[in-house]
Amino acid sequence: MLWITRAGANVDRITCPWLIKRFIDPEAQFLFLPADQVLETAKKVGGKSYDMKGSDFTHQKTPEGEVCTFVTLMRAHGLWGKDAALDAVAKVVNHADVSAEASAFRAPEGDGLEAIARGFAFLTGDDHQKLAWEFPMYDALYQFFKRR
Repeated sequence: MLWITRAGANVDRITCPWLIKRFIDPEAQFLFLPADQVLETAKKVGGKSYDMKGSDFTHQKTPEGEVCTFVTLMRAHGLWGKDAALDAVAKVVNHADVSAEASAFRAPEGDGLEAIARGFAFLTGDDHQKLAWEFPMYDALYQFFKRR
């Protein structure tokens, strides 16, 4: 499946591909486009859009607070509540991606993750390079919570 989102990816638009490749669609491919081309392109090619208004998967308001696209994807694909380590990663990602006032979750690692993810964005504007550099970081975070 082709997954499409806005270019200039950071936190959620990088962690979602990690989640998709590792737990939802191992053959997934990702396309980063200008925002005004995402929805039309996804419809035209039969892809899935994510992390923007009007997309197939994006942030949601819940009674607990706002959840990021990562959590939305987990819930939509039956992953939420099935793997405590993955749930913990999701809470960290949500903390890093959603403002403190709105977030459904707070996790102490979230501030560090936000700093590191934004640092990667400063190093390159190439979204596929960010995926290559950051996937091992999310693999490591997941393993940390698996062993905790």
